[in-house]
Amino acid sequence: MNILIKAATLPDGTRADLAIRDGVFVDAGGAKASTVIDADGLQALPGLVDLHTHLREPGFEQSETVLTGSRAAAAGGFTAVHAMANTSPVADTAGVVEQVASLGDQHGYVTVRPIGAVTIGVAGERLAEIGAMARSRAAVRVFSDDGKCVHDALLMRRALEYVATFDGVVAQHAQEPRLTEGAQMNEGALASELGLAGWPAVAEEAIIARDVLLAEAAGARLHVCHVSTAGSVEVVRWAKARGIPVTAEVTPHHLLLTEDLASGYDARYKVNPPLRRSEDVDALRHALADGTIDIVATDHAPHPVETKEAAWAEASFGMVGLESALSVVQAAMVDTGLLDWVGVARVLSSAPAAIGRVDGYAAAFQIGAPAHLTLVDPTARSTFGVDHLKGRSINSPYLGIELPGRVVTTIHGGVATVLDGELREPEEVARG
Repeated sequence: MNILIKAATLPDGTRADLAIRDGVFVDAGGAKASTVIDADGLQALPGLVDLHTHLREPGFEQSETVLTGSRAAAAGGFTAVHAMANTSPVADTAGVVEQVASLGDQHGYVTVRPIGAVTIGVAGERLAEIGAMARSRAAVRVFSDDGKCVHDALLMRRALEYVATFDGVVAQHAQEPRLTEGAQMNEGALASELGLAGWPAVAEEAIIARDVLLAEAAGARLHVCHVSTAGSVEVVRWAKARGIPVTAEVTPHHLLLTEDLASGYDARYKVNPPLRRSEDVDALRHALADGTIDIVATDHAPHPVETKEAAWAEASFGMVGLESALSVVQAAMVDTGLLDWVGVARVLSSAPAAIGRVDGYAAAFQIGAPAHLTLVDPTARSTFGVDHLKGRSINSPYLGIELPGRVVTTIHGGVATVLDGELREPEEVARG
């Protein structure tokens, strides 16, 4: 597929024509193309990269599959996603991670990079086959028991020491289990009023504090998943000032939503870690703007309707977020003046690609670079609805909320997966 994109606005505000041939960017001067896209008024971004996605396959295909999750990702402007390991069987062997990567290659909507489990069965008892997964065809570089915390300090230290030998990274779900037994929402006055067990901020902050010190001792890279409190921001800021190799992510929902939404007992707002106070949201936004938090990651967590349309205490934790992520970041960060589009390109593309060791994103739009591209109309506004969701589950917290921005085109490796705001069918993607 040869594509010419005319008059696109680049992240730095300049306008340019972009030409794509044989999967890479080429000189646009005199370029001929089978597909011409008028990008006047559209913001061009490098393809988005998600470091934290639950694709659920194998084992939980009633919630999501690699295909349906890849389509949701493409609809949201993503061209690469990292698939978390808490599947069934767990992605704790070379065979499972290779299966997940192969399914992503087969469908072609996005690059799917598997994340390997830190411990066997994410049970927190024995280290998984970290070396075998790193040496496999999937070349795993990120390891996480996400959904569960690696709470044993000795196991965590050994995992960090292991990944340091090949420049891997451990992505920690920071949740001290003894402090969160039965927890349902953010600890505070509202939880008491609603009769729901509180989830203290210190349960997250204590694990981050422990792990940055372990990372320093091991000389290893630590990544902190879904930071949600102002206190966690301060711990990460301290660690970075000390020179510890730690990176951190924030989810779109923690940038926009607060604990107040739990007051109606609508389990669409039940998530791990929980929605926090407005003061935490403000701290997270400013930490993302100043670089203390490195990236935005969706923690896309699909669930069947019956597990979310349940009483709060019985409902599953999690929200879908791939299709809405860019719009939420625009609302929380761009429209508030905290980030410009260069910053958006960093936190949603180049930085997560660098942490996850995904090649092809450091030299966006340069001649010879892989053609991963998203075109968005930042002036568009719409009420987010079920029709925006392209995955298998509909547990979005944004249904009925007006959001800015609209993904018009997504191009993955020179192949348009979304054109004129519409997902292309699998056979069209396969043909390129």
